[in-house]
Amino acid sequence: MRKAFICPSKYVQGENELYNLGYFVRLYGKSALLIANPDDVKRVKPQLDATQEKFGVKLVTCDFGGECSREEVAKLQKLAKEEKCNCIIGLGGGKAIDTAKCVNAAKSRLIIVPTIAATDAPTSHSAVLYTPDGAFDDYAYFTSPDVVLIDTAVIAKAPVRFLVSGMGDALSTYFEARANNQSYANINAGLPCGAREKKCPPAKPTMAAYQLAQLCYQTLLSDGYKAKLACEENVVTPALERIVETNILLSGLGFESGGLAAAHAIHDGLTVLEETHHMTHGEKVAFGTICQLVLENAPQEEIEEVLDFCFTVGLPVCLEDLGVTDIGDRITAVAEKACIPEESIHSMPFPVTPDMVAAAIIAADKLGREAKGCCCDCE
Repeated sequence: MRKAFICPSKYVQGENELYNLGYFVRLYGKSALLIANPDDVKRVKPQLDATQEKFGVKLVTCDFGGECSREEVAKLQKLAKEEKCNCIIGLGGGKAIDTAKCVNAAKSRLIIVPTIAATDAPTSHSAVLYTPDGAFDDYAYFTSPDVVLIDTAVIAKAPVRFLVSGMGDALSTYFEARANNQSYANINAGLPCGAREKKCPPAKPTMAAYQLAQLCYQTLLSDGYKAKLACEENVVTPALERIVETNILLSGLGFESGGLAAAHAIHDGLTVLEETHHMTHGEKVAFGTICQLVLENAPQEEIEEVLDFCFTVGLPVCLEDLGVTDIGDRITAVAEKACIPEESIHSMPFPVTPDMVAAAIIAADKLGREAKGCCCDCE
C-alpha cells in the first residue's frame, strides 16, 4: 500500500523573521524574483531593505497584476529568466504565493513568505489558477516549497479579516480529511489522468495527516476567538501564534496529505456566482464546510458547533453572507461546477450528484439563516 506525506523542506515562524529572508536566499544564490503586490512590498519595505543589505542579496521586484492566471505566470517566468534569478519568492497573500509556485515550475528554488494567514496555501505544493476576471480555472501541482518563512509580527498588523478567513479555510481541514479517511480515497483523488497524475502519483493518507487535521480543528475552537482579539490590537500572543500555525502549517499539511472533499469543491462551484468574487477563499470554504456537513448528514450537535464557531469569529454561515441574495436557478450551475469529474467532491464516502449538492446548499443556507435569527420566512 502506497502512502504519502507532503510537506515543505523548512518551516520557520516567529516575530521579526522577515529580517532573515536574505539568509535563505543566500542558500541558493544572490538574487531572487520577488512576486508580491506593491502594497505588500510597501508594508515590509524596511525589513526587505535590511535583509538585502545584511546578507548581500538582490530582490528583483516585478509588476505583479494580482491574479494567479496563466498570462501572469508566463510574464513573470520570462522576467525571472531575463534577470537570472536563483530563486523565486512569493510574498503576500494566496494569489502571490500561488503565482510564485507556478512561476517556479522551471525548478529553481522557492521561498514562500506569507504576510497574512488567510489560507493554507503557503506550505502546499498545489496552486489554484484563476481566469483573469477571477473565476476558478484549474489546480496545478509542483514540488513543495523549499522554505516557508512567517513573520508573526507582520501578520498581527494585517487586517483581521485575513486571519479569520484563514480560520475558514482551516475549518474544512478536519472534515475533509475525515471524509477521505472514511472513503479511503487517494489524497490526490480527482486529478485527471495524464501528465499531472504522473507528477503526483496516487497515494493514501497517513495517520500523521489525519492527526494534524484533528489538531487543526481543536486549536481553532480553543484559540480562534482569542487570536482574533489579539489581531484586532495588532499584538502577537500565544493564541495568535497558535492560530497562525493552525491556519498555515496544520491546515496546509492536513489538507494536502489528508485530502480535500466537498467543502472545497462547493467553494469552486460558488465562484461561478459573480457576487461571491469579493469574498475570500476561506470565507467561501467556511460555508462550503457547512454544506458538506449537511451533505453527509453530520450530527446536529456537530453542525451547531461549527455554526457557533463561525458566529464567534465572524465567518459566513449562509448565502446572504457571501453576497448572494437570490440564487434562483443558478444553483444548478454551482452544483454542476462542484461535481465535475476532476473535483474533490468525489472523495466523499458516497456517490455525489449535482442534485444532492444543490439540496445541501439550500438546506445549509436555511440552517445558517435560522441560526442567525433572520430566516427569510420571517421577513
